[in-house]
Amino acid sequence: MKRNINKVAVLGSGVMGSRIAAHFANIGVQVLLLDIAPNELSPEEQAKGLALENPQVRNRIVNTALQTAIASNPAPLYKKDFAKRITTGNFTDNMKDIATADWIIEVVVENLKIKQQVFAQVEEFRKPGTLITSNTSGIPIHFMLEGRSEDFQKHFCGTHFFNPPRYLKLLEIIPTPKTDPEVVKFLMHYGDLYLGKTTVLAKDTPAFIANRVGIYAIMQGLQVMNKLGLNVDEIDRITGPAIGRPKSATFRTLDVVGLDTLAKVAQGLYQTGEKDESRDLFQLPGYIQKMVENNWLGDKSKQGFYKKTKTESGATEILTLDLNTLEYGPKNKVKFQSMETIKPIEDLRARLKAFASASDKAADFFRETSYGLFQYSSNRIPEISDELYRIDDAMKAGFGWDLGPFEVWDALGVKETVANMEKAGYKPAAWVSEMLQNGAETFYKSEAGKRLYYDIPSKTYKQIPGTENFIILDNYRSNNVVWKNKGATLHDIGDGILNLEFHTKMNTMGSEVVQGIHKAIDLAEKDFRGLVIGNNAPNFSAGANLALLYMNALEQEYDEINLMIKQFQNTMMRVRYSAIPVVVAPHGLTLGGGCEITLHADHVQAAAETYIGLVEFGVGLIPAGGGTKEMTLRTAAAFEEGDPELNRLRNAFMNIGMAKVATSAHEARDMNYLRPGDEISINQNRLIADAKAAAIRLAETGYTKPTQKTNIKVEGKSGLGMFLTGAHAMYEGGYISQHDKKITEKLAYIMCGGDLSAPTEVSEQYLLDLEREAFLSLTGERKTLERIQSILTTGKPLRN
Repeated sequence: MKRNINKVAVLGSGVMGSRIAAHFANIGVQVLLLDIAPNELSPEEQAKGLALENPQVRNRIVNTALQTAIASNPAPLYKKDFAKRITTGNFTDNMKDIATADWIIEVVVENLKIKQQVFAQVEEFRKPGTLITSNTSGIPIHFMLEGRSEDFQKHFCGTHFFNPPRYLKLLEIIPTPKTDPEVVKFLMHYGDLYLGKTTVLAKDTPAFIANRVGIYAIMQGLQVMNKLGLNVDEIDRITGPAIGRPKSATFRTLDVVGLDTLAKVAQGLYQTGEKDESRDLFQLPGYIQKMVENNWLGDKSKQGFYKKTKTESGATEILTLDLNTLEYGPKNKVKFQSMETIKPIEDLRARLKAFASASDKAADFFRETSYGLFQYSSNRIPEISDELYRIDDAMKAGFGWDLGPFEVWDALGVKETVANMEKAGYKPAAWVSEMLQNGAETFYKSEAGKRLYYDIPSKTYKQIPGTENFIILDNYRSNNVVWKNKGATLHDIGDGILNLEFHTKMNTMGSEVVQGIHKAIDLAEKDFRGLVIGNNAPNFSAGANLALLYMNALEQEYDEINLMIKQFQNTMMRVRYSAIPVVVAPHGLTLGGGCEITLHADHVQAAAETYIGLVEFGVGLIPAGGGTKEMTLRTAAAFEEGDPELNRLRNAFMNIGMAKVATSAHEARDMNYLRPGDEISINQNRLIADAKAAAIRLAETGYTKPTQKTNIKVEGKSGLGMFLTGAHAMYEGGYISQHDKKITEKLAYIMCGGDLSAPTEVSEQYLLDLEREAFLSLTGERKTLERIQSILTTGKPLRN
């Protein structure tokens, strides 16, 4: 049957329920969020003379939970305005309203008896055929079916979202033997396409996939740490970005998640793990038991493995827990020779291989924990998954790892690692040896732009299901590279479309990237019909190469800086005025120059999680790669007779002047960084494929090279006076520094078209020349150089 999800009912408004509701609101679905009605008045309600029957009182719990979620950081909504899509109520008065829902999601407390009571209520009002799922992370799904009707059982399964649901991409789908296969198929597809999730089919086994493997990795890490005599700071140094894991590494992650959560999941795995060869590992170490008893649970109790305090001078200081004495002390300075050696290696797979061959305690820890993880993961097939790629997908999407266990194993070399594992006392599952004996030496390989995985039952390689609509650039490197240099690679992604990716540090834009953009357009105009600029890295682009600018400014090479800026401006204009459609696909950090190339695209296909902005003010400069020009142009283009035009100009001016960054693609649209015709991809895995489709669509509908604009309306003195007066007032009030005032005045001068006596129409080139002149003058300012140096050395802007 054709199934549409127009309304979702979320039962339970706690941390997970309220945020799941928010994410459905993000994608345009109407949400009914319910929770229990209170059984007694709060002191505030008593003071107001309210009664329990008052609607304000009856929905207090759900409304408070929703408002707490909306105000939380990170924000669960793409835009706060999306909260209007959520209606609240309580189980007593509003359970009848679930009859209008297409999907009912239960997110009440982790108590089977309570869940079954809720499902009995649901059964009274749910219309037949409505999806009903549970967000449990630990209770066996099939236990919940007792006493339920056949239709309920057929349309029921587990849907395990990870917290926070907007940001963590994993959605585990856990069917029962009675779940209709069509329901599973629908949820796998819906979660991917509409919710932007990596949907992973899991079995109804303890902790499912991600938590089963993830908690093992944590508990084994604690054991190896003790064996090698390492401390908290050392482990967090080893297990962070250096090995492709989140910055929060091990112990900071546990503080965020909460030690009570770790204890609950680990104890559950011990209790249900009679057949798990590593069952004993899930017993909590004494120091964790003591920390739980002391209520040292992490962030929720203000102390865990780390504790934030104030020094005598009032400065914030973070202390680290000594696990031997359970006393807090200053953070340890961590330095391992192996990690210093691998630090310059940009490619993660090459870095891991080099780390595994090093010979100090950090490398010993990495090797032993990797061997244990490989053994455990291989032994979990087919218990928790029939396919190895599901384990990798779950760990990447649920725990934020860059590579899953089998991908890391591939990077280290499967055959040689098996030999090293066995020497160290870790034996992988028998199917791994059989795979090697059959001549297959990797878990994954790429062919013709497709990623294949080793299928254990058939002993052959198969394409990963569901990836047919993804374009993963790693799969094109063997035979689809058209051109490359140190900073960029051009791939033929089929159907007459090229893709240009940057691969500098943080994808910053220097001379190699500029060369790559011109080369891509040259080749596309000659032999192809469109160009996509996008990548699969964590961030699209963090902006211009400040180090190069800083060196030239220190040497007072102003002619060189002027040439650099002019070349960059010309490159952005080439993107805008090429003979083929150029589609830019931003995601993650899209700052400064990354924002400017986005602004100049014929079409933008943005990931929902795009954090875009013109941030040059933070380093004492103004956007000079066409960014100031483009925002001025867009403001002028939006003018309609009778509109308060200067309000729009003021908004654009303030966004640049405050270096404001959109917190989502939807917010970027409100800030005019995205135009009404630009599109948003909820699932970032689909981003480049969606951008390619947009490029094909533009080409096939008769793309024509546009002409540069010469009729951009600027305000001249009337607008300039307003901005200069405002800047002076801010300075006199002590809100901005003398240097900030100078930058503000230069920005106003550009956006108003200079000191023109009346509103006038000017050309794009006129505004670009003003941009470049202002930028060049600011690079000679000592305060600007200090700010750039601060960014380069500390990663933070210096306010002066």
